[in-house]
Amino acid sequence: MLPDPAGVLADWERGFAALAAGEEIPAEILTAPVAETVDTGLVEQARLLTGRDFWSTNEGAGVASMVMVDGPHGVRRQEGTADNLGFNDSVPATCFPPGAAIGSSWDRDLIREVGTALGREARALRVNMLLGPAINIKRSPLGGRTFEYLSEDPLLTGVLAAEYVHGVQSTGVGTSVKHFAVNSQETDRMQVSAEVDDRALREIYLPAFERVVTEANPTSIMSAYNAINGVFASENRWLLTELLREEWGYDGLVVSDWGAIKDRVEALRAGLDLEMPGTGEEGTGAIVAAVREGRLDRGAVDEAVARLAALVERTALPAETEPFDADAHHALARRAAAASVVLLRNEHATLPLVAGQRIAVIGALAEHPQYQGGGSSHVNPTRLDVPLDQLRAALGDDRVQYAPGYGDTDADALRQEAADAAAEADVAVVFVGLYEKDQSEGFDRTHIDLPADHVALIQAVAGRAGRTVVVLSNGGVVSLEPWHDTVDAIVEGWALGQAVGSALADVLTGAVNPSGRLAETIPLRLEDTPSYLNFPGDNLAVRYGEGVFVGYRYYTSTGHPVRYPFGHGLSYTTFAYDAVEATVTGPDAASVSVTVRNTGEVAGSEIVQVYLAPARSSVRRPVRELAGFAKVELAPGESATVEIALSRRSFAHWDAGKDRWWVQPGTYTVEIGRSSVDIALAADVAIEGDTDRPEPLTLGSTVGEWFGHPVVGPALMQAMMADASQEQLDAADDNGNMLKMVESMPMGQFARFPGVEIPDAALEQLIELSHAAEVAAL
Repeated sequence: MLPDPAGVLADWERGFAALAAGEEIPAEILTAPVAETVDTGLVEQARLLTGRDFWSTNEGAGVASMVMVDGPHGVRRQEGTADNLGFNDSVPATCFPPGAAIGSSWDRDLIREVGTALGREARALRVNMLLGPAINIKRSPLGGRTFEYLSEDPLLTGVLAAEYVHGVQSTGVGTSVKHFAVNSQETDRMQVSAEVDDRALREIYLPAFERVVTEANPTSIMSAYNAINGVFASENRWLLTELLREEWGYDGLVVSDWGAIKDRVEALRAGLDLEMPGTGEEGTGAIVAAVREGRLDRGAVDEAVARLAALVERTALPAETEPFDADAHHALARRAAAASVVLLRNEHATLPLVAGQRIAVIGALAEHPQYQGGGSSHVNPTRLDVPLDQLRAALGDDRVQYAPGYGDTDADALRQEAADAAAEADVAVVFVGLYEKDQSEGFDRTHIDLPADHVALIQAVAGRAGRTVVVLSNGGVVSLEPWHDTVDAIVEGWALGQAVGSALADVLTGAVNPSGRLAETIPLRLEDTPSYLNFPGDNLAVRYGEGVFVGYRYYTSTGHPVRYPFGHGLSYTTFAYDAVEATVTGPDAASVSVTVRNTGEVAGSEIVQVYLAPARSSVRRPVRELAGFAKVELAPGESATVEIALSRRSFAHWDAGKDRWWVQPGTYTVEIGRSSVDIALAADVAIEGDTDRPEPLTLGSTVGEWFGHPVVGPALMQAMMADASQEQLDAADDNGNMLKMVESMPMGQFARFPGVEIPDAALEQLIELSHAAEVAAL
């Protein structure tokens, strides 16, 4: 019900009741100042700011209704019973590879192409806005929605997500970048507070959102369920207004995740425009009452409605829409899936499979593939390619034998059947992985192990055939222990979407040369992961204790071994690097060029990875961070020179003490890597960076700050040593560490120490000198 503080609505209900009973309307009702107590324009505006139902907005005040549906890897358009948990069916749409897969493609152009196809399908299905991309950082492999997210690295995530947005929005369809921000777990997701320091926020969890906002201008941003440092994202003014709008310059709509808002008025005041799904008149009434009572500025309502109106106009549907080309989009899904496959291991050139070999295809996932995760992103595919069928079509029915290996019947018998099939084959191709019930929105995993019967199958089959290949189907990283060393080849097939079967067949048979590279690290043990002791927290709080050392930043900085590092991936050809050059292009910018050559016998694509090792810094930094990348396709013997620009942000770290990005002057090392641990070439580059003008000193400034001041420090040292004996001077030289013992002490205290006793007048003169130095530096 709408609020009725003056009783006007109640009076009019009495008046209508009187009329219905054949009585006269009381005079006091007829003469009531209705316009002064019920602002119908405000009510209409407030109603626009809450959804009409699960997927559409209200209309009024000249603003049309719009439809938004879940993504990110397909259009989940529902008819009839609607939900946001993925339980109910949706109309058929192309199921493209989810984020975990396509993030491993490292392919800007491909992701833009997929985004464009998604936009066309959304248009064809009468959808104004697609809820994606999902770009949260993969902090832990246990995260329940890591299958939707792109990477553990913010640069890779942001670059790919910006291309996705460009692609979708080129069709006139809107996007909603989610989940803003620090939504890295499902455990207690609607209540948990992510306790994150400023550096980690700025360097890890926010940059991908910043890049998409500033480079791609998405139509909307979706706020997360969780709180950040005690304030829920949907009611967080610093996040939604001060950072997003004022600092980053965003002028689009902010929409809540479904059911995320705790306080509708506080959310609107913080900068959240649209509440989804609809809550009837509850949200409308809360806004109207807050404005009437002076708790909410009417201007906040006007601005939110204006942003909604602009989005509705920008994404307006044409009178008639064309159906999408399902065949062409399936072909694109196949190409995208194949480009996302990562060849982890390939001993003895086991892959690709060759004509004439006897192949044993083993594992029920070859017949009943797992190709996406569970929850709100679940897509009803237009078709589904089955790996077993596609391998038979590619290699010949007579060359392929199949055994399910695991299932609901006798486990020992299934494994024995599989082992026998492998013994008769030249190559056994074993399909294992996770099921949708193992990886879904709503809960996190508790371990990274494959199902026990899948591990037992690998162990039963390995070594029985001439060669053994393991094909993984999983939305999140899985352990490759203890069976890794017993097999010849491992293919990370992720959750590949509806073209899973044809894409895997293309890679296994060599029709496609694998070019995927890991967008997340595969650890040896869950206990090795940097967030292990803090994930998923307790008492409705999770401490991000690893700070900026997320994923490969931790492993490389500590020298901790992993099974496969970030950026790793093999090919059926080989590549060589040469002639790396790093050139300064500004006081805090550079450019790197390198020549890459295909030294093998087949065409293939290489991903040139540029890492940056920092100069000596006053803060602890990772030993290297991804600074740029490029995917280049080369024929046998062909070479290309790749040039990548390194901007100010490539060199900067967040200076939490002064709330700013800071480039430390010094020599940085540009590294060309095949992965985050396999560095092929390196070159140094001297960066001018930032310098602060000397700040005025006070008695509260530390001893270290006084002696470190470029003007006061030498003068202070000269004054203290002027009357010192030779014995004291010798002692000062011999005990250089003595100053370090007191460098954090305020000068006002140090100056009174026995044996120090710096006169107040001298201190005052030195403080004046520091002020003069600041003025001179302006």
